[in-house]
Amino acid sequence: MLEIERKFLVKSNDFKEQAFTQNKIAQGYLSSIPERTVRVRIKGDKAFLTIKGIGQQGGMSRFEWENQIPLDEAEELLKLCEKGKIEKTRYEIKSGNHVYEVDEFYGENEGLIMAEIELQSETESFEKPDWLGEEVTNDERYYNAYLSKNPFKNWGKE
Repeated sequence: MLEIERKFLVKSNDFKEQAFTQNKIAQGYLSSIPERTVRVRIKGDKAFLTIKGIGQQGGMSRFEWENQIPLDEAEELLKLCEKGKIEKTRYEIKSGNHVYEVDEFYGENEGLIMAEIELQSETESFEKPDWLGEEVTNDERYYNAYLSKNPFKNWGKE
């Protein structure tokens, strides 16, 4: 399945009052090479194994395969993951005909808040809420796999 998404920084906490769900997420990477990332994620009381291919030119589209797996198996797989676990709370906010997923990061990525929206096509229009900031779709630093190795807290020290 082809995933088409755009990513944005979030410039205020106003999104929280608009959220219709929020879940704690812990995730790690069994493979974080750009050609194929393999992610284990625990979201609330559910767990998933996800494989993503390399992004197409422009970074907006890429192959994604995801399946739910037993929670106990995900907990064991997290122990095998590369260094750098991602911890965040995901808020879901409806805006027009779309849902934004807003991730507030913790741990080594504390201070980073990012929103993404999935689209049907790369040219599909969508509403931009007031709390939405700069677009970072094409900036690989904002991929979770990158953040697991190069956390946000270190960016000013590079």
